[in-house]
Amino acid sequence: MSASQPEVILVWPEKAPGTEDWSQPEQETLIPRTNLKLIRNVTQPTLMAYLPVPSVANGAAAVICPGGGFHFYSLKDDGTDIAQWLTTRGVAAFVLKYRLIQTGSDEDFLPLLRLQFAPPSILEQTLGKEKIAEQKEKMWAQRKVHAPLAVMDGKQAMRVVRGRAATWGVDPQRIGMLGFSAGGVVTIGTSLQDETDSRPNFAAVISSHGGIWPETTPGLGDGQAFAVAADAPPLFIALATDDPFIPDGNMHLYSAWKAAGRQVELHSYSKGGHDWNMIQQDLPIKHWIERFGEWLQVEGFLKSPPLV
Repeated sequence: MSASQPEVILVWPEKAPGTEDWSQPEQETLIPRTNLKLIRNVTQPTLMAYLPVPSVANGAAAVICPGGGFHFYSLKDDGTDIAQWLTTRGVAAFVLKYRLIQTGSDEDFLPLLRLQFAPPSILEQTLGKEKIAEQKEKMWAQRKVHAPLAVMDGKQAMRVVRGRAATWGVDPQRIGMLGFSAGGVVTIGTSLQDETDSRPNFAAVISSHGGIWPETTPGLGDGQAFAVAADAPPLFIALATDDPFIPDGNMHLYSAWKAAGRQVELHSYSKGGHDWNMIQQDLPIKHWIERFGEWLQVEGFLKSPPLV
């Protein structure tokens, strides 16, 4: 199947559980004065399948979870660009469109987008510090409530790919998950659960704090450390230390995996901010995906399995 027309697979055969009454139509929003196209109001989760050519396929696969604060995502930067990179290296890629917080019309959505990304000095002139803090707190509360639905979609996506692995020439024990920003919450939430049919064989979180909240991690209370199982997947982490959304530099993830004796690799770059992903900044962080490829090689996911 071509990169322009991937196979699209429903994650749930019927309406997604827990949001059966959602009726907002999915839509694309082109951000003014940019070429950035954002997907919003997703109610029916899907996977877009990108397969490597048979001559390079090695049986490995990855479910890609784009980011966007659970309000939107850019499928190109956090999805299809990554899928193309993986398939040229023999890894089947499945871009997941998980459920998103409903954001209404463009008129409702664009102010929310400005709240997330406009410079603080500009926001303060129009809203004031108190109003900004109030709205951002409300936004985070929405994300924490919504995150379990997205994690549910991530788990089901893993089941779908495993269930059809033979159809796509994929080894069911060589399927990982890669998440950006909010997609990292989906990845970690899926990796920490104890259901072997949906747990990934490797995990990567990029420009993401991982979202270790009680709502996404069973048995975790506010402010408590979390336990990583003895069979948790190997974990790759990449971030910029000047990312305002990751104040602890993801040491909570690194330390938890390390304490459990599990494989973990952390790449922390001094500059890059948030949402850099495949954007070619003139900074060392632009090479993160090469480091990820080296890690996949070391962990055995870029090598063809031995013939039996």
